[in-house]
Amino acid sequence: MDNTQKGVLYTALAYLLWGILPSYWRAVSSFNDYEILFHRIIWSFFFMIIVLAVTKKLSPLVKETKSLFKRKREFIALIIASVVITFNWGIFIWAVNNNHVLQASLGYYINPLMSIALGFIFLKERFTRTETLAILLAAIGVLYMTFSVGTFPIVSVTLALSFALYGLMKKVVNINALYSITLETFFILPIAFLGIAILTADQKTYFGNNFESFLILFSGIVTAIPLILFSAGAKRIPLSLVGLLQYISPTLILLQGVFMFGEPFTLTHAITFGCIWSGLMIYSLSKWMQYKKSRKIKL
Repeated sequence: MDNTQKGVLYTALAYLLWGILPSYWRAVSSFNDYEILFHRIIWSFFFMIIVLAVTKKLSPLVKETKSLFKRKREFIALIIASVVITFNWGIFIWAVNNNHVLQASLGYYINPLMSIALGFIFLKERFTRTETLAILLAAIGVLYMTFSVGTFPIVSVTLALSFALYGLMKKVVNINALYSITLETFFILPIAFLGIAILTADQKTYFGNNFESFLILFSGIVTAIPLILFSAGAKRIPLSLVGLLQYISPTLILLQGVFMFGEPFTLTHAITFGCIWSGLMIYSLSKWMQYKKSRKIKL
């Protein structure tokens, strides 16, 4: 297996694991959503510490952290990233356990287009014609759902916006992906411990009372493993290919929502998703053609 094939395998596995996360969160749904989020933060941090210790990267992490403190702009960006990704995790867990899986899927389909929009606003990046068309089609889909159902898809837009903002902050921070997730969970760790303490004091915690208490221990693993795979895979393949593979996750989330959790897929959903899929297809084909063209020029 050559380097590119490994890259495709690792990246596809990462998106596959992210895509089946709804089934895991449903498996621990006897916990309330806040408690699941707190456990995810805590166990993610400790699992990352174990990974870094085994790979002998704890000392470099300490050095990188000291250096980061001196780079104020990057340090602030990483703190913002920590808050935003925590918010994203919380919304996703809530969506899955409150029968909004289709909205969660829609959010991650919209995410690439939301990232383009944030790049235009904050990084002064210009839209190409295909990007403009793709964003317009996505906007039409969201507006159609809003007027048809009478409710704005707030879960979808919040997930897309928060993850796009997270990506924007990560562009500012020049740090290894494994160190980044460790520090992101570390920054929010005190709040997670405080939250667990409050739930325990109020006797609202389910930890230790059922088999799901064992399952929740794996919340760190299901968070970190896809990230590690993505970190290993994405650097081996072109960004355009990563862009195509990323649709594995929302597609799997959509399928689980319809076939496992029984959420209705109505005509409104079909038209909304159809608009967004059309936009993404146009955008992805455009990027793929750009990549093929650049390869020909290099050859």
